[in-house]
Formats: sequence, C-alpha cells, structure tokens
Amino acid sequence: MKEKIKVLMVCHGNICRSPMAEFVLKDMVAKRGFADRFEIASAATSREEIGNDIHYGTRDILRRHMIPFSRRRARQIERDDYDYYDYLIGMDNANIRNMERIFGHSREEGKIFSLLEFAGIYREVADPWYTGNFDKTYEDVLTGCEAFLKYLGE
Repeated sequence: MKEKIKVLMVCHGNICRSPMAEFVLKDMVAKRGFADRFEIASAATSREEIGNDIHYGTRDILRRHMIPFSRRRARQIERDDYDYYDYLIGMDNANIRNMERIFGHSREEGKIFSLLEFAGIYREVADPWYTGNFDKTYEDVLTGCEAFLKYLGE
C-alpha cells in the first residue's frame, strides 16, 4: 500500500481557519473515495487557544454545508511536525513566518505553502476572527482545497 499523504493545515489559533480547512479537505477526499490515502490534521502557530474546540462560527458553516467534523482540541505546531507531514499549509503570511521560525526551515525547501497559492491566488485566507465573515473564509478554504487536490493530481 502506498504511504498516506500527510497534510497539516495551520493558522494562528487553530479554532477557525485551519480546522475549517482540515474538515473541508477531509470531506473532499472522502467524497472522491480516497480518504484512506490521506492523513489530514490542523494546528496553530500560537499558544493562545490551546485546548479549545472549534469556533462556533466554523462549526456553523461546516454544518450549513453538511461537512462532517468532530470535537477536537487546538494544538500548537511542533518542530517534529516538519518531518512528519508532507504538506504544511498556512492560511496567511504571519502563519508562514511563524512556521518557518518554529520548524527552523524555510518555505523554499518545498514543504511549507500558503493555501491559496495552489489556486494561483497570492493573498491570505480571510480571517473570520477579525472580520466575522465565515462565509468568505469558507469560499477561500474551498478554493484552496480544490486547487490543492488538482495540484496533487487528484
């Protein structure tokens, strides 16, 4: 059996954007029939929300789009995540800088990405913590995850 593709979605607190991306991507691969070929998780660059579950706004939007999710606890990325995961995908530029600092590796090494770059969009995933607009974040996450699967060649 082929080794699983390991993906870690990363945002600041691991309660809004990265868990949204985690569960959207899990749903996409499940609907395409290849969930068994992936290991998908999410984490934070900060310690602010460690132990907290998904933000209610993210839960609401996942429910509205009938995307299954489970209770989870926010966690911070660790140095070992760099070696474990194949793709480390940040939601914004600050996430990328903090990932590079924590991992001790740069994005030029080919494992650290920005989610929307897979779609050829060079801006950050909208942060609903500040905007309150979970619909816009969902659109960005959907666009980025679809493009990521195309990048992988489905």
